[in-house]
Amino acid sequence: MIFAFMWATTQSFRWRPIRRSVYPENLIQVTRDCDFPKLDVFICTADPYKEPPMGVVNTALSVMAYNYPSDKISVYVSDDGGSELTLFAFMEAAKFATHWLPFCKKYKIEDRCPAAYFSSSHCSSTTHAEELKMMYETMKMKVESIIDRGCVGDEHIKTDKQREAFDRWADGFTRQNHPTVVQVLLETGKDKDITGVEMPNLVYVSRQKSKASHHHFKAGALNVLLRVSAAMTNAPLILTLDCDMYSNDPNTPRQMLCFMLDLKMSKYGFVQFPQRFHGINKNDIYGGENKRLFQINPIGMDGLAGTNYVGTGTFFRRRAFFGGPSSYVSAEKPELNPNHVVDKSIQSEAVLEMAQSVASCEYENGTRWGYKMGFRYGSLVEDYFTGYQLNCEGWDSVFYHPDRAAFWGDIPINLDDVLSQNKRWCVGLLEVAFSKYSPIIFGTKSRGILMGLAYSHFAFWGIWSIPVTIYAFIPQLTLLNGVSPFPKVRTLHDVSGSSVTYLNLGSSCMYSFSLDLTSKTA
Repeated sequence: MIFAFMWATTQSFRWRPIRRSVYPENLIQVTRDCDFPKLDVFICTADPYKEPPMGVVNTALSVMAYNYPSDKISVYVSDDGGSELTLFAFMEAAKFATHWLPFCKKYKIEDRCPAAYFSSSHCSSTTHAEELKMMYETMKMKVESIIDRGCVGDEHIKTDKQREAFDRWADGFTRQNHPTVVQVLLETGKDKDITGVEMPNLVYVSRQKSKASHHHFKAGALNVLLRVSAAMTNAPLILTLDCDMYSNDPNTPRQMLCFMLDLKMSKYGFVQFPQRFHGINKNDIYGGENKRLFQINPIGMDGLAGTNYVGTGTFFRRRAFFGGPSSYVSAEKPELNPNHVVDKSIQSEAVLEMAQSVASCEYENGTRWGYKMGFRYGSLVEDYFTGYQLNCEGWDSVFYHPDRAAFWGDIPINLDDVLSQNKRWCVGLLEVAFSKYSPIIFGTKSRGILMGLAYSHFAFWGIWSIPVTIYAFIPQLTLLNGVSPFPKVRTLHDVSGSSVTYLNLGSSCMYSFSLDLTSKTA
């Protein structure tokens, strides 16, 4: 029954698959670079020891160096661990970025993640490149020495502004209980690179934490970034990234604009790029690549009403987080609405005060955040649930799989991490499957039978374990008890008296398989 149900749900992916192509060079016919919409980038991290700050820094630098107007990019780093080590790493990264960004644009570098570029075979051997590599290695050594030490010493604090920032890490400051920290590291219009070009905004955010308040994990952190960014820049487009998923193609935002600037696609709430991973063992013994989940099934969903949100590599319309295309949900403060225009410096007293306020742990009490607005609460897999809810509200989505990977990420490389990840996925998906928003009922009613089946395939993914476990133990049990796992050949008599011999299909298949295996071995 379970196998039959899961087979039925997979048919929805095969109904209308779509493969898309874009031509970013034609954007010039629609708009100029200086008129591109602003882009806010959200990067989430939570533990400087499980997610080393240098990895997060490389992710941030790779998107800051996008082939996109620098003054239209704002990068927000959410540090849910509230670590001074991560803040120090980004202070160093801000200084390095003033050299790295002009280098990438001058030499048209494709790998704009420093770690990836300097370790690649096509790294330039010019004097300029060698100088930058030395600067990067110096920064890396300094950050890693701080991590080994566990704190930022006075000898590393050079300015009064830095001292003021690190003074917040006083006695009683823990990752579970600490005040809001919003630190502007770079500001467009004020900070420039070594060639005089404006730098992107770079903002460190650690939301207030209290043991008395539920923090809603990653969804809560993303909603804080949604509000803080609204108070500071309020860009109409948002990119969400995991801290280990760096940009591999500087033209990715331009590819996204081919969809977002198309007036015929005004109901498209987000554009999803596939998760792709580097450094995978050719055997991939833990199945971490999940190619069917991240690359194959989304092609089928794209032909229906849009793919699901997978948590990273996703460009959103900010408007999509405030109700459906025809049912706008207004925020409790006008400054947080997607149509609000920010006309003040991000370091002005009023803006910083607002940012501190909306990042407090009690701000969402009595509001619709997480339920009708923003990233959705109610499941451990906030990405799946959020994308599902947006689709049910009427937003469509796009899956675009370019030839050159838009992003490269890391996968769990040991059994403990794999089991932990899969447990979280299974529990979170089943929370949705058996809730009032079950895709088999609510999803079918909202978006039709095929989309309902597609989302049900993911929601009930965890129940695969039941028949798989049973089938895994049947051969051993039958062998121990001397019972054949397959029925014997039987002779059946039809009504006319003639006899026909039927060979069990399973035995026939196993016999054919054994012959094939023997021939290959020979």
